[in-house]
Amino acid sequence: MLYTPQVVLPSTVPRRRPQEPVMEQHWQDRGEQEKTEDGIVEGMNLHQGIAIPRDMRRPGEDGYRTPNADDYEREKNQMAEEEQSSSSDKTLPPAPARHNWTTWDKTLDRLHWRERVRHYTWTFFTMTMATGGIANVIYTVPFRFRGLTTIGVVFFLFNIVLFVINVVMISLRFYTFPETFRASYMHPSERLFIPAAVVSFGTILINISQYGITKTGPWLNHAMLVLFWFDAALAVLASSGIYLTMWSTKSFTVESMTPIWIFPAYPLLIIGPHAAQLAKSLPRADALDIIVGGFTLQGIGFLVAFMIYASFIYRLMTQKLPVEASRPGMFVSVGPSAFTVAAVLGMADALPRNVDPAFMGDGPLASMIAKVVANWACLWLWGLALWFFFVSAGAHWSCARPDGGFPFSMTFYSFVFPNTALVTATFAVGKAFRSKGIQVVGCVMTVLVIAAWAVVFALMMRAIARKEILWPQKGEDRDEGGFKAPEPLERRHTLRKFVSNASRRRSRSGND
Repeated sequence: MLYTPQVVLPSTVPRRRPQEPVMEQHWQDRGEQEKTEDGIVEGMNLHQGIAIPRDMRRPGEDGYRTPNADDYEREKNQMAEEEQSSSSDKTLPPAPARHNWTTWDKTLDRLHWRERVRHYTWTFFTMTMATGGIANVIYTVPFRFRGLTTIGVVFFLFNIVLFVINVVMISLRFYTFPETFRASYMHPSERLFIPAAVVSFGTILINISQYGITKTGPWLNHAMLVLFWFDAALAVLASSGIYLTMWSTKSFTVESMTPIWIFPAYPLLIIGPHAAQLAKSLPRADALDIIVGGFTLQGIGFLVAFMIYASFIYRLMTQKLPVEASRPGMFVSVGPSAFTVAAVLGMADALPRNVDPAFMGDGPLASMIAKVVANWACLWLWGLALWFFFVSAGAHWSCARPDGGFPFSMTFYSFVFPNTALVTATFAVGKAFRSKGIQVVGCVMTVLVIAAWAVVFALMMRAIARKEILWPQKGEDRDEGGFKAPEPLERRHTLRKFVSNASRRRSRSGND
Protein backbone atom coordinates (compact mmCIF):
# COMPACT_ATOMS: atom_id res chain seq x y z
CA MET A 1 0.00 0.00 0.00
CA LEU A 2 1.48 3.32 -1.05
CA TYR A 3 1.86 6.07 1.48
CA THR A 4 -0.06 9.25 0.52
CA PRO A 5 1.61 12.40 1.87
CA GLN A 6 -0.66 14.77 3.71
CA VAL A 7 -0.16 17.82 5.87
CA VAL A 8 -0.27 17.10 9.58
CA LEU A 9 -1.10 20.18 11.66
CA PRO A 10 0.54 20.61 15.07
CA SER A 11 -2.83 20.41 16.73
CA THR A 12 -3.34 16.92 15.34
CA VAL A 13 -0.19 15.53 16.93
CA PRO A 14 -1.42 12.74 19.23
CA ARG A 15 -0.83 13.23 22.93
CA ARG A 16 0.34 10.47 25.21
CA ARG A 17 -2.44 8.67 27.01
CA PRO A 18 -1.71 7.55 30.57
CA GLN A 19 -2.60 3.92 29.91
CA GLU A 20 -0.10 3.58 27.01
CA PRO A 21 3.48 2.41 27.61
CA VAL A 22 5.72 5.42 28.19
CA MET A 23 8.66 4.49 26.00
CA GLU A 24 6.71 3.23 22.98
CA GLN A 25 4.43 6.27 22.88
CA HIS A 26 7.45 8.54 23.31
CA TRP A 27 8.89 7.28 20.04
CA GLN A 28 5.47 7.32 18.38
CA ASP A 29 5.09 11.00 19.35
CA ARG A 30 8.54 11.78 17.98
CA GLY A 31 7.81 9.98 14.73
CA GLU A 32 4.59 11.92 14.17
CA GLN A 33 6.15 15.24 15.18
CA GLU A 34 8.98 14.80 12.75
CA LYS A 35 6.56 14.34 9.90
CA THR A 36 5.95 18.09 9.92
CA GLU A 37 9.58 19.16 10.47
CA ASP A 38 10.61 21.90 8.02
CA GLY A 39 7.00 21.94 6.79
CA ILE A 40 7.48 18.74 4.78
CA VAL A 41 5.62 15.52 5.25
CA GLU A 42 7.93 12.52 5.01
CA GLY A 43 7.03 8.85 4.74
CA MET A 44 6.84 7.01 8.04
CA ASN A 45 9.36 4.22 8.46
CA LEU A 46 7.40 1.39 10.04
CA HIS A 47 8.70 -1.83 11.47
CA GLN A 48 6.03 -4.28 12.59
CA GLY A 49 3.63 -1.32 12.73
CA ILE A 50 5.91 0.76 14.96
CA ALA A 51 7.09 4.18 13.78
CA ILE A 52 10.89 4.44 13.94
CA PRO A 53 12.12 7.97 14.72
CA ARG A 54 14.01 9.58 11.87
CA ASP A 55 17.32 9.67 13.74
CA MET A 56 17.01 5.93 14.51
CA ARG A 57 16.59 4.89 10.88
CA ARG A 58 19.31 3.48 8.68
CA PRO A 59 21.31 5.87 6.48
CA GLY A 60 19.74 6.06 3.05
CA GLU A 61 16.19 5.27 4.22
CA ASP A 62 13.39 7.73 3.57
CA GLY A 63 13.30 10.51 6.12
CA TYR A 64 16.65 9.62 7.72
CA ARG A 65 18.11 12.45 9.80
CA THR A 66 21.45 12.61 11.58
CA PRO A 67 21.14 12.61 15.39
CA ASN A 68 21.88 16.02 16.85
CA ALA A 69 22.26 17.65 20.23
CA ASP A 70 18.46 17.99 20.69
CA ASP A 71 18.11 14.24 20.29
CA TYR A 72 20.62 13.65 23.04
CA GLU A 73 18.79 16.08 25.34
CA ARG A 74 15.45 14.46 24.54
CA GLU A 75 17.01 11.08 25.22
CA LYS A 76 18.27 12.28 28.59
CA ASN A 77 14.83 13.53 29.57
CA GLN A 78 13.23 10.28 28.44
CA MET A 79 15.65 8.28 30.57
CA ALA A 80 14.69 10.36 33.61
CA GLU A 81 11.01 9.82 32.86
CA GLU A 82 11.75 6.12 32.42
CA GLU A 83 13.26 5.92 35.90
CA GLN A 84 10.25 7.68 37.45
CA SER A 85 7.81 5.26 35.85
CA SER A 86 9.86 2.16 36.66
CA SER A 87 7.74 1.46 39.73
CA SER A 88 4.69 0.82 37.55
CA ASP A 89 6.46 -1.22 34.86
CA LYS A 90 9.76 -2.85 35.74
CA THR A 91 10.22 -4.29 32.26
CA LEU A 92 10.87 -1.02 30.46
CA PRO A 93 14.42 -1.03 29.00
CA PRO A 94 16.63 2.05 28.95
CA ALA A 95 16.27 4.36 26.02
CA PRO A 96 18.24 3.14 23.01
CA ALA A 97 21.83 4.35 22.62
CA ARG A 98 22.50 6.86 19.94
CA HIS A 99 25.35 6.55 17.44
CA ASN A 100 26.56 8.84 14.69
CA TRP A 101 27.72 6.37 12.09
CA THR A 102 27.27 8.06 8.76
CA THR A 103 26.64 11.79 8.48
CA TRP A 104 27.07 14.77 10.76
CA ASP A 105 25.08 17.89 11.40
CA LYS A 106 26.45 21.32 12.25
CA THR A 107 24.33 21.36 15.36
CA LEU A 108 26.34 18.42 16.68
CA ASP A 109 29.78 19.81 17.50
CA ARG A 110 31.10 16.97 19.62
CA LEU A 111 31.83 13.37 18.70
CA HIS A 112 33.30 10.62 20.87
CA TRP A 113 36.89 9.72 20.01
CA ARG A 114 35.79 6.20 19.12
CA GLU A 115 33.57 7.61 16.39
CA ARG A 116 36.45 9.68 15.04
CA VAL A 117 38.73 6.64 15.01
CA ARG A 118 36.04 4.94 12.92
CA HIS A 119 36.97 7.29 10.08
CA TYR A 120 40.74 6.73 10.24
CA THR A 121 41.09 5.40 6.70
CA TRP A 122 43.91 3.89 4.65
CA THR A 123 44.54 7.31 3.09
CA PHE A 124 46.46 8.35 6.21
CA PHE A 125 49.31 6.18 4.95
CA THR A 126 49.83 8.75 2.19
CA MET A 127 51.26 10.92 4.98
CA THR A 128 54.01 8.38 5.70
CA MET A 129 54.62 7.90 1.98
CA ALA A 130 55.25 11.62 1.60
CA THR A 131 57.41 11.94 4.73
CA GLY A 132 59.58 8.98 3.72
CA GLY A 133 59.84 10.47 0.23
CA ILE A 134 61.23 13.69 1.71
CA ALA A 135 63.92 11.70 3.55
CA ASN A 136 64.75 9.96 0.27
CA VAL A 137 65.05 13.28 -1.59
CA ILE A 138 67.36 14.75 1.05
CA TYR A 139 69.66 11.72 0.81
CA THR A 140 70.02 12.11 -2.98
CA VAL A 141 70.84 15.84 -3.00
CA PRO A 142 74.23 16.04 -4.79
CA PHE A 143 75.42 19.27 -3.15
CA ARG A 144 75.97 18.33 0.48
CA PHE A 145 76.50 20.58 3.48
CA ARG A 146 77.04 19.96 7.15
CA GLY A 147 73.81 18.91 8.82
CA LEU A 148 71.96 17.85 5.66
CA THR A 149 72.22 14.17 6.55
CA THR A 150 70.95 14.96 10.05
CA ILE A 151 67.87 16.63 8.55
CA GLY A 152 67.27 13.52 6.48
CA VAL A 153 67.60 11.29 9.55
CA VAL A 154 65.07 13.45 11.40
CA PHE A 155 62.52 12.98 8.59
CA PHE A 156 63.33 9.27 8.51
CA LEU A 157 62.77 8.76 12.25
CA PHE A 158 59.69 10.99 12.26
CA ASN A 159 58.27 8.89 9.44
CA ILE A 160 58.71 5.72 11.51
CA VAL A 161 56.78 7.36 14.36
CA LEU A 162 53.98 8.37 11.98
CA PHE A 163 53.88 4.87 10.51
CA VAL A 164 53.48 3.31 13.96
CA ILE A 165 50.69 5.79 14.75
CA ASN A 166 48.93 4.87 11.51
CA VAL A 167 49.18 1.16 12.23
CA VAL A 168 47.86 1.59 15.79
CA MET A 169 45.00 3.88 14.78
CA ILE A 170 43.74 1.80 11.88
CA SER A 171 44.04 -1.34 14.02
CA LEU A 172 41.88 0.38 16.66
CA ARG A 173 39.36 1.22 13.95
CA PHE A 174 39.06 -2.37 12.81
CA TYR A 175 39.03 -3.71 16.38
CA THR A 176 36.40 -1.25 17.62
CA PHE A 177 34.27 -1.41 14.47
CA PRO A 178 34.90 -4.84 12.89
CA GLU A 179 32.43 -4.18 10.09
CA THR A 180 34.71 -1.44 8.69
CA PHE A 181 37.47 -3.91 7.79
CA ARG A 182 35.53 -5.53 4.97
CA ALA A 183 33.93 -2.21 4.08
CA SER A 184 37.37 -0.66 3.51
CA TYR A 185 38.05 -3.33 0.87
CA MET A 186 34.67 -2.87 -0.77
CA HIS A 187 34.56 0.95 -0.79
CA PRO A 188 35.16 2.23 -4.35
CA SER A 189 37.62 4.93 -3.22
CA GLU A 190 39.14 3.81 0.09
CA ARG A 191 40.31 0.44 -1.24
CA LEU A 192 42.46 2.22 -3.82
CA PHE A 193 44.59 3.52 -0.94
CA ILE A 194 45.22 0.17 0.76
CA PRO A 195 48.53 -0.17 -1.14
CA ALA A 196 49.62 3.08 0.55
CA ALA A 197 50.46 0.99 3.64
CA VAL A 198 52.71 -1.26 1.53
CA VAL A 199 54.34 1.75 -0.15
CA SER A 200 54.97 3.32 3.26
CA PHE A 201 56.63 0.12 4.45
CA GLY A 202 58.78 -0.03 1.31
CA THR A 203 59.75 3.64 1.68
CA ILE A 204 60.94 2.97 5.23
CA LEU A 205 63.06 0.08 3.92
CA ILE A 206 64.63 2.42 1.34
CA ASN A 207 65.43 4.95 4.08
CA ILE A 208 66.99 2.22 6.23
CA SER A 209 69.20 1.21 3.30
CA GLN A 210 70.21 4.84 2.82
CA TYR A 211 70.80 6.02 6.38
CA GLY A 212 71.35 2.80 8.32
CA ILE A 213 73.62 0.40 6.44
CA THR A 214 76.69 2.65 6.56
CA LYS A 215 76.29 3.06 10.33
CA THR A 216 75.88 -0.61 11.25
CA GLY A 217 77.51 -3.98 10.65
CA PRO A 218 76.91 -6.62 7.95
CA TRP A 219 73.88 -7.96 9.83
CA LEU A 220 71.72 -5.14 8.48
CA ASN A 221 72.72 -6.03 4.92
CA HIS A 222 71.46 -9.57 5.43
CA ALA A 223 68.29 -8.34 7.11
CA MET A 224 67.57 -5.90 4.28
CA LEU A 225 68.12 -8.64 1.70
CA VAL A 226 65.40 -10.73 3.34
CA LEU A 227 63.11 -7.74 3.76
CA PHE A 228 63.59 -6.75 0.12
CA TRP A 229 62.16 -10.04 -1.13
CA PHE A 230 59.41 -9.90 1.48
CA ASP A 231 58.47 -6.41 0.31
CA ALA A 232 58.57 -7.57 -3.32
CA ALA A 233 56.13 -10.40 -2.60
CA LEU A 234 53.91 -8.04 -0.60
CA ALA A 235 53.90 -5.53 -3.46
CA VAL A 236 52.82 -8.14 -6.01
CA LEU A 237 50.03 -9.41 -3.74
CA ALA A 238 48.79 -5.92 -2.84
CA SER A 239 48.81 -4.61 -6.41
CA SER A 240 47.21 -7.62 -8.09
CA GLY A 241 44.83 -8.20 -5.17
CA ILE A 242 43.38 -4.69 -5.19
CA TYR A 243 42.95 -4.64 -8.97
CA LEU A 244 41.32 -8.08 -8.87
CA THR A 245 38.92 -6.89 -6.14
CA MET A 246 38.04 -3.83 -8.19
CA TRP A 247 37.39 -5.79 -11.36
CA SER A 248 35.27 -8.44 -9.64
CA THR A 249 33.01 -6.23 -7.53
CA LYS A 250 32.14 -3.19 -9.64
CA SER A 251 31.82 -2.04 -13.23
CA PHE A 252 33.64 1.18 -14.07
CA THR A 253 33.09 3.74 -16.79
CA VAL A 254 35.58 6.11 -18.35
CA GLU A 255 33.56 9.01 -16.95
CA SER A 256 34.29 7.85 -13.39
CA MET A 257 38.01 7.32 -14.03
CA THR A 258 40.48 9.19 -11.82
CA PRO A 259 44.30 9.08 -11.76
CA ILE A 260 44.02 7.30 -8.39
CA TRP A 261 43.34 4.16 -10.41
CA ILE A 262 47.12 4.07 -10.96
CA PHE A 263 47.73 3.96 -7.22
CA PRO A 264 47.52 0.16 -6.72
CA ALA A 265 50.56 -0.15 -9.02
CA TYR A 266 52.69 2.03 -6.72
CA PRO A 267 53.95 -0.81 -4.46
CA LEU A 268 55.71 -2.25 -7.52
CA LEU A 269 57.14 1.12 -8.53
CA ILE A 270 59.33 1.50 -5.43
CA ILE A 271 60.93 -1.95 -5.69
CA GLY A 272 63.37 -0.72 -8.35
CA PRO A 273 64.65 2.28 -6.36
CA HIS A 274 65.14 0.01 -3.35
CA ALA A 275 67.07 -2.50 -5.48
CA ALA A 276 69.29 0.27 -6.87
CA GLN A 277 70.15 1.48 -3.37
CA LEU A 278 70.62 -1.98 -1.86
CA ALA A 279 72.86 -3.21 -4.71
CA LYS A 280 75.54 -0.70 -3.66
CA SER A 281 76.29 -2.54 -0.42
CA LEU A 282 75.54 -6.24 -1.12
CA PRO A 283 77.98 -8.92 -2.29
CA ARG A 284 78.18 -9.40 -6.07
CA ALA A 285 75.98 -12.50 -6.34
CA ASP A 286 73.21 -11.10 -4.12
CA ALA A 287 73.41 -7.67 -5.77
CA LEU A 288 72.88 -9.10 -9.26
CA ASP A 289 69.82 -11.05 -8.09
CA ILE A 290 68.46 -7.87 -6.52
CA ILE A 291 69.02 -5.89 -9.74
CA VAL A 292 67.33 -8.51 -11.94
CA GLY A 293 64.37 -8.84 -9.58
CA GLY A 294 64.06 -5.09 -9.11
CA PHE A 295 64.19 -4.42 -12.86
CA THR A 296 61.50 -7.05 -13.51
CA LEU A 297 59.05 -5.77 -10.90
CA GLN A 298 59.72 -2.16 -11.85
CA GLY A 299 58.83 -3.00 -15.44
CA ILE A 300 55.59 -4.69 -14.38
CA GLY A 301 54.56 -1.70 -12.29
CA PHE A 302 55.36 0.81 -15.04
CA LEU A 303 53.60 -1.16 -17.78
CA VAL A 304 50.46 -1.56 -15.67
CA ALA A 305 50.49 2.17 -14.93
CA PHE A 306 51.22 2.94 -18.59
CA MET A 307 48.09 1.08 -19.71
CA ILE A 308 46.02 3.07 -17.21
CA TYR A 309 47.67 6.24 -18.55
CA ALA A 310 45.77 5.58 -21.80
CA SER A 311 42.42 5.54 -19.97
CA PHE A 312 43.35 8.72 -18.13
CA ILE A 313 44.20 10.57 -21.34
CA TYR A 314 41.01 9.31 -23.00
CA ARG A 315 38.99 10.50 -20.00
CA LEU A 316 40.60 13.97 -20.23
CA MET A 317 39.86 14.15 -23.96
CA THR A 318 36.19 13.19 -23.59
CA GLN A 319 35.20 14.48 -20.13
CA LYS A 320 37.55 17.43 -19.52
CA LEU A 321 39.38 17.84 -16.20
CA PRO A 322 38.21 16.03 -13.04
CA VAL A 323 36.24 17.94 -10.43
CA GLU A 324 38.35 20.25 -8.29
CA ALA A 325 38.28 18.00 -5.22
CA SER A 326 39.85 15.17 -7.28
CA ARG A 327 42.53 17.19 -9.04
CA PRO A 328 45.30 16.71 -6.46
CA GLY A 329 45.21 13.05 -7.48
CA MET A 330 46.38 14.06 -10.96
CA PHE A 331 49.92 14.28 -9.59
CA VAL A 332 49.78 10.50 -9.06
CA SER A 333 50.41 10.25 -12.82
CA VAL A 334 53.87 11.79 -12.30
CA GLY A 335 55.09 8.91 -10.15
CA PRO A 336 55.28 5.85 -12.46
CA SER A 337 57.69 7.30 -15.00
CA ALA A 338 59.65 9.27 -12.39
CA PHE A 339 60.17 6.27 -10.11
CA THR A 340 61.17 4.19 -13.13
CA VAL A 341 63.81 6.74 -14.16
CA ALA A 342 65.38 6.76 -10.69
CA ALA A 343 65.22 2.96 -10.50
CA VAL A 344 66.60 2.11 -13.95
CA LEU A 345 69.42 4.66 -13.83
CA GLY A 346 70.38 3.56 -10.32
CA MET A 347 70.42 -0.14 -11.22
CA ALA A 348 72.29 0.52 -14.49
CA ASP A 349 74.93 2.46 -12.54
CA ALA A 350 75.37 -0.44 -10.09
CA LEU A 351 75.42 -3.16 -12.77
CA PRO A 352 79.11 -2.88 -13.91
CA ARG A 353 80.36 -3.45 -10.34
CA ASN A 354 78.24 -6.56 -9.84
CA VAL A 355 78.69 -8.71 -12.98
CA ASP A 356 81.39 -11.29 -13.58
CA PRO A 357 83.51 -11.24 -16.74
CA ALA A 358 81.43 -14.00 -18.39
CA PHE A 359 78.09 -12.25 -17.88
CA MET A 360 76.23 -12.36 -21.24
CA GLY A 361 79.48 -13.32 -22.96
CA ASP A 362 81.35 -10.17 -22.02
CA GLY A 363 80.38 -8.78 -18.65
CA PRO A 364 82.01 -5.32 -18.85
CA LEU A 365 80.73 -4.70 -22.40
CA ALA A 366 77.20 -5.94 -21.61
CA SER A 367 76.93 -3.77 -18.53
CA MET A 368 78.24 -0.72 -20.38
CA ILE A 369 75.72 -1.21 -23.21
CA ALA A 370 72.94 -1.58 -20.65
CA LYS A 371 74.04 1.64 -18.97
CA VAL A 372 74.11 3.62 -22.23
CA VAL A 373 70.68 2.35 -23.28
CA ALA A 374 69.25 3.09 -19.83
CA ASN A 375 70.60 6.65 -19.85
CA TRP A 376 69.04 7.57 -23.17
CA ALA A 377 65.76 5.68 -22.68
CA CYS A 378 65.23 7.31 -19.29
CA LEU A 379 65.36 10.75 -20.89
CA TRP A 380 62.02 9.94 -22.52
CA LEU A 381 60.51 8.79 -19.26
CA TRP A 382 61.87 11.83 -17.41
CA GLY A 383 60.29 14.08 -20.04
CA LEU A 384 57.00 12.20 -19.64
CA ALA A 385 57.09 12.77 -15.87
CA LEU A 386 57.75 16.49 -16.42
CA TRP A 387 54.89 16.68 -18.92
CA PHE A 388 52.42 15.13 -16.47
CA PHE A 389 53.72 17.45 -13.77
CA PHE A 390 53.02 20.56 -15.86
CA VAL A 391 49.57 19.29 -16.86
CA SER A 392 48.70 18.47 -13.25
CA ALA A 393 49.98 21.81 -11.97
CA GLY A 394 48.13 23.72 -14.71
CA ALA A 395 44.90 21.93 -13.84
CA HIS A 396 45.02 23.58 -10.40
CA TRP A 397 45.20 27.12 -11.77
CA SER A 398 41.43 27.52 -11.66
CA CYS A 399 41.45 26.28 -8.04
CA ALA A 400 43.75 29.07 -6.85
CA ARG A 401 41.02 31.31 -5.43
CA PRO A 402 40.86 33.43 -2.28
CA ASP A 403 38.23 31.12 -0.78
CA GLY A 404 40.69 28.21 -0.78
CA GLY A 405 39.20 26.32 -3.73
CA PHE A 406 38.18 23.02 -2.08
CA PRO A 407 38.35 21.50 1.40
CA PHE A 408 41.32 19.52 2.63
CA SER A 409 41.55 15.79 2.08
CA MET A 410 44.35 13.30 2.57
CA THR A 411 44.83 13.17 -1.21
CA PHE A 412 46.62 16.52 -0.78
CA TYR A 413 49.72 14.43 -0.10
CA SER A 414 49.65 13.74 -3.85
CA PHE A 415 51.25 17.18 -4.09
CA VAL A 416 54.28 15.68 -2.33
CA PHE A 417 54.99 11.97 -2.80
CA PRO A 418 54.88 11.66 -6.63
CA ASN A 419 56.91 14.84 -6.90
CA THR A 420 59.61 13.45 -4.60
CA ALA A 421 60.05 10.79 -7.28
CA LEU A 422 60.37 13.53 -9.91
CA VAL A 423 63.10 15.22 -7.84
CA THR A 424 65.11 12.00 -7.39
CA ALA A 425 64.68 11.27 -11.12
CA THR A 426 66.03 14.75 -11.91
CA PHE A 427 69.09 14.14 -9.75
CA ALA A 428 69.60 10.74 -11.41
CA VAL A 429 69.46 12.25 -14.92
CA GLY A 430 71.84 15.04 -13.89
CA LYS A 431 74.30 12.47 -12.52
CA ALA A 432 74.04 10.21 -15.60
CA PHE A 433 74.80 13.06 -18.01
CA ARG A 434 77.04 15.01 -15.60
CA SER A 435 74.85 18.07 -15.94
CA LYS A 436 75.26 20.50 -13.09
CA GLY A 437 72.40 22.63 -14.43
CA ILE A 438 69.92 19.75 -14.12
CA GLN A 439 71.18 19.05 -10.60
CA VAL A 440 70.67 22.70 -9.62
CA VAL A 441 67.09 22.49 -10.94
CA GLY A 442 66.68 19.42 -8.76
CA CYS A 443 67.87 21.35 -5.71
CA VAL A 444 65.28 24.07 -6.36
CA MET A 445 62.61 21.40 -6.68
CA THR A 446 63.82 19.91 -3.36
CA VAL A 447 63.15 23.16 -1.53
CA LEU A 448 59.69 23.43 -3.10
CA VAL A 449 58.66 19.85 -2.31
CA ILE A 450 59.79 20.19 1.33
CA ALA A 451 57.76 23.40 1.59
CA ALA A 452 54.76 21.60 0.05
CA TRP A 453 55.11 18.82 2.64
CA ALA A 454 55.15 21.36 5.48
CA VAL A 455 52.06 23.16 4.14
CA VAL A 456 50.09 19.95 3.60
CA PHE A 457 51.03 18.62 7.04
CA ALA A 458 49.91 21.90 8.68
CA LEU A 459 46.65 21.83 6.71
CA MET A 460 46.07 18.27 7.86
CA MET A 461 46.43 19.20 11.53
CA ARG A 462 44.09 22.16 11.04
CA ALA A 463 41.57 19.94 9.23
CA ILE A 464 41.54 17.49 12.15
CA ALA A 465 40.89 20.34 14.57
CA ARG A 466 38.16 21.78 12.35
CA LYS A 467 36.52 18.35 11.87
CA GLU A 468 37.14 18.42 8.12
CA ILE A 469 38.61 14.92 8.32
CA LEU A 470 38.20 12.08 10.85
CA TRP A 471 34.51 12.94 10.75
CA PRO A 472 31.45 11.22 9.30
CA GLN A 473 31.01 11.78 5.57
CA LYS A 474 34.23 13.82 5.45
CA GLY A 475 36.74 11.17 4.38
CA GLU A 476 37.30 8.53 1.77
CA ASP A 477 34.94 6.18 3.66
CA ARG A 478 31.89 8.35 2.93
CA ASP A 479 28.84 7.04 1.11
CA GLU A 480 29.71 7.04 -2.57
CA GLY A 481 28.61 5.48 -5.84
CA GLY A 482 25.83 3.43 -4.24
CA PHE A 483 28.10 2.26 -1.41
CA LYS A 484 26.65 2.82 2.05
CA ALA A 485 28.79 2.81 5.17
CA PRO A 486 27.89 -0.20 7.34
CA GLU A 487 26.05 0.35 10.59
CA PRO A 488 27.92 -0.39 13.80
CA LEU A 489 27.07 -3.88 15.01
CA GLU A 490 26.18 -2.40 18.41
CA ARG A 491 23.63 -0.09 16.84
CA ARG A 492 21.96 -2.94 14.97
CA HIS A 493 21.54 -4.85 18.22
CA THR A 494 20.13 -1.74 19.96
CA LEU A 495 17.52 -1.10 17.27
CA ARG A 496 16.44 -4.74 17.12
CA LYS A 497 16.05 -4.77 20.91
CA PHE A 498 14.02 -1.55 20.82
CA VAL A 499 11.64 -2.87 18.16
CA SER A 500 11.27 -6.21 19.92
CA ASN A 501 10.44 -4.64 23.30
CA ALA A 502 8.06 -2.13 21.75
CA SER A 503 6.25 -4.87 19.82
CA ARG A 504 5.89 -6.97 22.95
CA ARG A 505 4.39 -4.04 24.90
CA ARG A 506 2.06 -3.22 22.07
CA SER A 507 0.79 -6.80 21.97
CA ARG A 508 0.35 -6.87 25.74
CA SER A 509 -1.52 -3.54 25.69
CA GLY A 510 -3.88 -4.90 23.00
CA ASN A 511 -4.64 -7.98 25.08
CA ASP A 512 -5.46 -5.80 28.09
